[in-house]
Amino acid sequence: MRTLPPVRALLRTGARLPPTAADALLAAVLLFGSIGLNSQVYQGPPGPLILYVALSLPLVWRRRAPLTVFCVVAAAALVQWFADIQSLTDVTLLVALYTVASRSTWRRTLVAGAVLEAGILLAAARWAAPQDMFLSSAGFLTAVATTVAVTGTNTRIRHAYLVSLEDRAVRLERERDQRAQLAAADERTRIAREMHDIVTHNLSVMVALADAAVFAQRRSPDKATAAMHQISGTGRQALTDMRRSLGVLRADEPDASRHPMPGIAQLEPLADQMRAAGLPVRLDLEGDPASVPTAAQLTVYRLVQEALTNTFKHTPRGTHAKVRVSCSPEAVTVDVTDDGPATRVPGPSSGHGIPGMRERAATYGGTLEAGPLPGGGWRVSARLDLRATGDGTAGKGAA
Repeated sequence: MRTLPPVRALLRTGARLPPTAADALLAAVLLFGSIGLNSQVYQGPPGPLILYVALSLPLVWRRRAPLTVFCVVAAAALVQWFADIQSLTDVTLLVALYTVASRSTWRRTLVAGAVLEAGILLAAARWAAPQDMFLSSAGFLTAVATTVAVTGTNTRIRHAYLVSLEDRAVRLERERDQRAQLAAADERTRIAREMHDIVTHNLSVMVALADAAVFAQRRSPDKATAAMHQISGTGRQALTDMRRSLGVLRADEPDASRHPMPGIAQLEPLADQMRAAGLPVRLDLEGDPASVPTAAQLTVYRLVQEALTNTFKHTPRGTHAKVRVSCSPEAVTVDVTDDGPATRVPGPSSGHGIPGMRERAATYGGTLEAGPLPGGGWRVSARLDLRATGDGTAGKGAA
């Protein structure tokens, strides 16, 4: 028991060394241990000493070329058998077999194990004394070799498993970063759509009301005053909507300024706002809006808002618009039509008009159609599938 602390210290020292240095230390320990247990190597010819070196020295390269090192050590052991020299250096065969099992394929391990088993039988046949000890000696050495091979194989499997876990962890971390980047991009796109709808709609209404107020300020001051009040209310509403949309970016933003977002219930005030700006709007609601999720209601509101804003901007005065929203537990359909000219001449596209409306509809696995009507006018029609998740998964699959 007193020899355990030095052995443990030696193992700890070997663990801290580079692989090649540790293998050189192992080869030196086996070599000098065998020489120390067999002092006759100093008194005779140098043949046994050369064999000891040939058995031990290749272990220095055992990690780089496991099978080659095993073959060299096996060849040296075969020469030792022909020379009838017994030595504890034969344990290098077990070290070489362990290295093959832990660093090579199972086919090479079987080949190395078969070669070592042949050497065990030869050694037991020559050196087992008396001869009736052949079976017990061969069986013991075979069990030791099998244990070493199994241990090396388990080490290789465990190492491969750990490598796969590390690779999986790296891939998961990379996928997490990619998901975070995609989520940030989706959030930026969502906020851009919200800002486009809010700013475009409210500014269009405010410009129209301001023009009406200028036109009526001399002939009808009361109407001009009412228009100015409407401008003020529209501006406040725009600021509130912007706080709601941008409030999620600020941790100190009160929840009251972010919720609730506009929904189907706010379509009537939206229609009133458009009427006040000079666009007659007829609103028809069918079904129970309570069955529609809040996020889907916001999508419906933005679709109607964008469609009416386009009608207001690109049609002459006197155009009438009609909005029909049909709600059911499975889907929501939105239909916005007007009787303006079918040929629209919009300004330069910012990329958030009809494309943005299609993106909103696709979020719920829906479709959106926009184009002129056969008898004149323009139509925007959308259908939202409420059975979709609303996170873009189903929508992307349907798009």
